[in-house]
Amino acid sequence: MTPLFTLLLLAAQDAEATKLQDLMAPEAAVEKLAGEMGFTEGPVWLPKEEKLVFSDIPGAKLMEWSQKEGLKLFRKSPNPNGNLLDREGRLLTCRHGARDIVRTEKDGELTVLCDSFEEKRLNSPNDVAVRSDGTLWFTDPPWGLPGYREGREQAGNYVFRLDPKTKKITAVLKDAGMPNGIAFSPDESHIYIADTGGLMHPDESLRKLTATIAAYQVKADGTLNLEPVWKVDGFCDGMCVDASGNIYTTARAGITVLSPDGKVIGTIKVPESPSNCCFGGEDYKTLFITARTSLYSVELANSGARLSVESDARH
Repeated sequence: MTPLFTLLLLAAQDAEATKLQDLMAPEAAVEKLAGEMGFTEGPVWLPKEEKLVFSDIPGAKLMEWSQKEGLKLFRKSPNPNGNLLDREGRLLTCRHGARDIVRTEKDGELTVLCDSFEEKRLNSPNDVAVRSDGTLWFTDPPWGLPGYREGREQAGNYVFRLDPKTKKITAVLKDAGMPNGIAFSPDESHIYIADTGGLMHPDESLRKLTATIAAYQVKADGTLNLEPVWKVDGFCDGMCVDASGNIYTTARAGITVLSPDGKVIGTIKVPESPSNCCFGGEDYKTLFITARTSLYSVELANSGARLSVESDARH
């Protein structure tokens, strides 16, 4: 595993490496869009409505923001976390309070996609990535459980793959400490998984695990090569990927951008420690950032990676 500070040095020494300024729009600056919320998470852009939906976890609600109407309530929800659109543009929501993942149908009704694995309740689904074959890949740490352990039924904190058509759920990664953010590379050949380490792990024997971000190869049969292609030390909550394959991770100081091979490009400073981010806006070059009590944005040069869709659903 390559330490984060070593990667910083290597990136600085590589004259041909992408520079952070190359990824920013001219005169770009981080802008605060809204504030005074509990703990924001899970932003997702809804292109047809031209608005952003995101979670206020302790507020037990989904919020929405648009240029035209500003901030307002989207709907109440039992401690929602990660959100994303599926291939048909339907909203997917990981709900800590209900320990499930739900899909918002076109008529507004909610469909529970999964809430258990091997007849045991999930911990608290945290974040989700969608593949072009329609499968959902999600992390299931115990952050939403009281004391991170009360009511726990799963033997570990797994990363799962769910096929909504067959309802089959498979544990694709079982040896993570506290899996958190998750995203696919643009060509879906790799998946990036953040593990926030063992500091708050309910199992004391695992509390020395360090926080990492790792890239895994996705094999043709939908399983993972469990030997990471690369792994770096560094805290990350949520993440997203641009069309060039650069990975925007939520570090404590801001958005740390990694190249597709895991080298640090630089960090976009944010006034509050960010929790998650996504691309949106008309050209998908706006990076929306949820950060503790507030919502921020910054304009970038690259657009976000977009899901192969059946309609107009996009990352």
